[in-house]
Amino acid sequence: MKPLILCSPFLFLIFLPCLQAFYLPGSFMHTYSKAEPIIAKVNSLTSIETELPYSYYSLPYCTPKEGIRKSAENLGELLMGDQIDNSPYRFQVNVNESVYLCTTNPLTQEQATLMKQRTRQMYQVNMILDNLPVMRYAEQNGARIKWTGFPIGFYPFDSLDDYIINHLKFKVLVHEYKEQEKVILSSEEGLGVVANEGNKTGYQIVGFEVIPCSIRRDPKDVANLKMYDPVDPAHYPVELDKAQVIKAGERITFTYEVEFEMSEIRWPSRWDAYLKMDGDKVHWFSIMNSMMVVFFLAGIVFIIFLRTVRRDLTRYEECDKEAQAQMNEELSGWKLIVGDVFREPACPRLLCVMVGNGVQITGMAVVTVVFSALGFLSPASRGMLLTGMIILYLFLGITAGYVGVRLWRTIKGKSDGWKSLSWLIACFFSGIVFVILTALNTILWKNKSTGALPVSLFFTLLALWFGISVPLTLLGGMYGTRATHIEYPVRTNQIAREIPARSYPSWFLVLGAGTLPFGTLFIELFFILSSLWLGRFYYVFGFLLIVFLLLVIVCGEVSLVLTYMHLCVEDWKWWWKAFFASGSVALYVFLYSINYLVFELRSLSGPVSAMLYLGYSLIMAFAIMLSTGAIGFLLSFYFVHYLFSSVKID
Repeated sequence: MKPLILCSPFLFLIFLPCLQAFYLPGSFMHTYSKAEPIIAKVNSLTSIETELPYSYYSLPYCTPKEGIRKSAENLGELLMGDQIDNSPYRFQVNVNESVYLCTTNPLTQEQATLMKQRTRQMYQVNMILDNLPVMRYAEQNGARIKWTGFPIGFYPFDSLDDYIINHLKFKVLVHEYKEQEKVILSSEEGLGVVANEGNKTGYQIVGFEVIPCSIRRDPKDVANLKMYDPVDPAHYPVELDKAQVIKAGERITFTYEVEFEMSEIRWPSRWDAYLKMDGDKVHWFSIMNSMMVVFFLAGIVFIIFLRTVRRDLTRYEECDKEAQAQMNEELSGWKLIVGDVFREPACPRLLCVMVGNGVQITGMAVVTVVFSALGFLSPASRGMLLTGMIILYLFLGITAGYVGVRLWRTIKGKSDGWKSLSWLIACFFSGIVFVILTALNTILWKNKSTGALPVSLFFTLLALWFGISVPLTLLGGMYGTRATHIEYPVRTNQIAREIPARSYPSWFLVLGAGTLPFGTLFIELFFILSSLWLGRFYYVFGFLLIVFLLLVIVCGEVSLVLTYMHLCVEDWKWWWKAFFASGSVALYVFLYSINYLVFELRSLSGPVSAMLYLGYSLIMAFAIMLSTGAIGFLLSFYFVHYLFSSVKID
């Protein structure tokens, strides 16, 4: 399942190719000796058409002699819907062989129908060897395309039958590794030692490729064979009558062959084939072009904005008292709302809750991307990205409680009600996400997908939520009550000033302001969505970190400009508008997600898949709104506080 993984992509985008992230491998380097057995593992069956993962053994595949055993999975793998099991595919390092696996019992009508359905839905088998996903190459429009996994079967357009992939041609790339070792020999009397140096030779797996085939074998020809008995190497048949058809009553024979090939690729570089996708130059050019436009526009706005504010402050402060009194009759704009600018906003408790949650999500995003850029949360570390995000979110509850309660104390001038506010902060975003995921999880349970969270994991998440996040949020709230009080630089009048009528709704301008932050991320959003829904690897976390910083700058500038514009027209209700000026980018992200569903995920079939996609997209957009809104609001609050603290009030 991809629920929480969508709460993170929202915050990031890429910068320059020279800043591309490196990575640390997700497993320890293992050196194998010649003929040492190694077992390939199988992950959940996945499809870009349904986005519903299923167990590998939900289809009548061969099972291992020792039985099916699940590999240890971390929290992130479980949330992503991974189900890693052992498989009967056994290789002997540096030994080429072609072997027999098994022959199934005659397929029942139910099994044949299910296998045909999974074939038509383009389900892929995901296999892993020494932590490397299997890769295959396909020719498409004259280009060689890389894919991870291989299809369950295929269905030619000129045939009414479906065919199963039952023979696999593996190519395992190995790198010969020579390690110097010292053998220490000592005399019985202990009078001296002798160091003997030698070379220990082994093999490291640096590549895992497959060519899937469909070959019809007569069950009578293999009736006397046992698992791992040798068979003749097979050739991919051109004629469909030599391929294995899927239909009730058929007995399917599974075989495979493996070829080991020496490679100059070193172990630390073995993931390069997965992470270096085609078209990266176009990707970098698009990002750089987008950032240049954003920097140019933001620079112009920022310079004009600073000059305008500075001129206003200079003119206002240079007036003597008599001239100022006379000038007050002619003054307009933000100088006339000195007594109203810090008036309590509507729904102040909700504002504090949303700002606190936004700070928590932003902090989680920053730390996650930094660690990913340093290589600690690379795709090689399966599930660690999502696990790290959850742990960070839980522990950053202390920051959310502190910011939310301190803002509440600033607005109200007292700390009463901070405990209930801290509880709301701890439960607001997490509670909404939990409700949405529970509804989506019910759909996954109903469809018997491995993406459905087990009940035990639900209780584990609840224990983490109420055992870590809630107490830390309360602790942060307590520190927020003890922090230095933020005092307003001006007094608030008892009677609110009337806001002049305008020819257009103020919220129209606020919603339109989100287009500029969206311009910084929409290109990268495409690649993030592609990595989530099309099974691709996302690896440019160095770019992501830089563009996230750019997004923060743009969100701050947009909120500052919009806040100043509202103050200039004597609109003192700036609090929520400052939040949504940058937070409105979430609206465009959600609309873009719908656009991506309609035009890029045209193969996504069925209402269930669409509901899952829209549910996860809604979570992503909601998290973006809280994060960008908090950034814009806090910078606007600081600006307004600084602006009116520079005004001389008699």
